[in-house]
Amino acid sequence: MDLDTVPSEWLALLGLTVALLSLALWRVLQLQRLLLGREDALERERQAHAEAREALQALQRQRHELLARVSHDLRTPLASMQGYVELLLVRHGSLSAAEERNYLQTAARQGEKLTRLLADLFDLTRLEAGQWQAQKEDFSIAELAQDLLQKFEPEAQQRGLRLALDCQPPCTPATRVHADLALVARVLDSLLENALRHTPSGGRVAVELANADGRARLAVRDTGHGIAADELPGIFERYERASRVRDADHSEHAGLGLAIARHIVGLHGSRLEVRSTEGAGTCVSFALPLAEDITPRRIAA
Repeated sequence: MDLDTVPSEWLALLGLTVALLSLALWRVLQLQRLLLGREDALERERQAHAEAREALQALQRQRHELLARVSHDLRTPLASMQGYVELLLVRHGSLSAAEERNYLQTAARQGEKLTRLLADLFDLTRLEAGQWQAQKEDFSIAELAQDLLQKFEPEAQQRGLRLALDCQPPCTPATRVHADLALVARVLDSLLENALRHTPSGGRVAVELANADGRARLAVRDTGHGIAADELPGIFERYERASRVRDADHSEHAGLGLAIARHIVGLHGSRLEVRSTEGAGTCVSFALPLAEDITPRRIAA
C-alpha cells in the first residue's frame, strides 16, 4: 500500500491506535508487576502469620509449662506452712516451748520462700514488659563484688568451698562502672548463689574482673558440675527445663533468678554469656560500661 494514497485521517487513526495499544500494553505490564508484588506481599504476610501462629503456640505451651511449675513451687511452701500450723493447732498444749518455736520457725522460713518466689515472678513480669528503668550511677565494681563475696563466705565455708576475687590488669579495685548498683548486685548475687549450689566441696568460686573493649568485664567462674551442651541454649530462659536446678538435698528451684539476671544485663546494653564443660565447671560473664564511657546502649533481652 502506498502511504501517499492513504488519507491523512486514516494515518492519524492508525497512529492513535498504535499509541493506545502501547499504552494498554504498558498498563497491562504495570498491572502484572503490581499483581506480582501483591502476590509476593501476600506470601510474605502468609509466612509471617504462620510464624506468628507458631510463636503464639510455643508461647502458650511455655505459659502452660510455667503455670505448672509455678503452681508446684507455690504449692510446696504453702503445704509445708499449712502442715506445721495444723500440727501446732492439734498439739497445742502438748508441745514444749522449744518444739513450738521450731515449728513456727520452719513455717516462717517457708513463708519467706513463698514471698521471694512471688517477688521474683512480679519483677520478671515487669522486666519482660519493659516497665523497669535502670537507675545508673558510678561505683566501684570491685567493692561490690567483695561485699557479695563476704556475704556468701559463711555458706561457702559450710559447703567447703573457696571464694576469690580476681582483678585482672588493667582493671583495678578503683575501676568504676556506670550502672544500676542494686540491679548489678542482684545479678552477681544470683550468679554466685547458683555457682555455690552446683560446686561440690573442695571447689572454688571466683568473681573475675577485667577490662575488655573499653568496658568492664565481670565473670563468675566455678569448678562445679558444669552444664550439658544440649542444655546451654535454654539456661537463662524461665520456661526451659534447664532453668530448673536441684540442690544436693534434691530440692527444686524455679530458676527465675537467672532469667531476671538476663533481663537486668540487657538493661545495661550487654548480655549474659555462658561457657561450660560438663564435669569441669561453668563461667558466666557480662560487661558493663566504664564510668568514663556512658554512651547509652541497649541490647534486647
